[in-house]
Amino acid sequence: MSLRVLAVDDVPPALDELTRMLRAAPEVGEVTAVHDPLAAVKSLRAGGFDAAFLDIAMPGLDGLELAGLLSRLAQPPAVVFVTAYDEHAVSAFGVGAVDYVLKPIRTERLAAALAKVNRMVLALRAEAAGVTPSTVDAMPALAVESGGRTSYVHRDDVQFIEARGDYVRLHTRREVHEVRMPMSRLEEYWEERGFVRSHRGFLVNLHAVRELRSDSVGGVLAHTAAGDVPVSRRHARELRERLLQAAQRGELGR
Repeated sequence: MSLRVLAVDDVPPALDELTRMLRAAPEVGEVTAVHDPLAAVKSLRAGGFDAAFLDIAMPGLDGLELAGLLSRLAQPPAVVFVTAYDEHAVSAFGVGAVDYVLKPIRTERLAAALAKVNRMVLALRAEAAGVTPSTVDAMPALAVESGGRTSYVHRDDVQFIEARGDYVRLHTRREVHEVRMPMSRLEEYWEERGFVRSHRGFLVNLHAVRELRSDSVGGVLAHTAAGDVPVSRRHARELRERLLQAAQRGELGR
């Protein structure tokens, strides 16, 4: 599923940065950038937007007033406020905002807001289609750009995930793919599908773990077909428990 998003901010550099970050997000398929709140009203009344990311302090019609108008639409978009001021938070949630993001925008904070929007939109779409929300899969695959080509990596093919700054490396049996995305976002979407944090910088697919091994210094490694994954003391107990549960269901080494 790809979100169609409207970004509204009267300050051009701020709007450009927000638009750039939204377009880089895997959940977002299309971003329309508008610097005039009145023009934003016309765009939103035309329909088709899943979410609106709004600045609050704008001339003529501020973000709170704009959100109030949107709430009267037959199918209002999810509203996220993006602002430099924290004193409007109570009012923002009072008009039904999904989230409230402070400037300067951090990648992980925007990712958390998009995750909330995505869950809300999925639930609404599932309800409209008569589908139980729990059966809707938010991110079963990721697009990978390399050398001017786009390929797609399915979640079930990923053995483990390694954090590399603003990127993650997806380790499959034969290849490693790099995607610009915080690991916390993948953890949020894929945790219910068997991906567990084994270390501060690693997520491992429980279904891919063949065994736990000891390394040369007494640490623990989770062995997969794509290589060994470090397991920290902090996460070792939970990982062992989750592996036992998966083994009892016959899900290991699939």
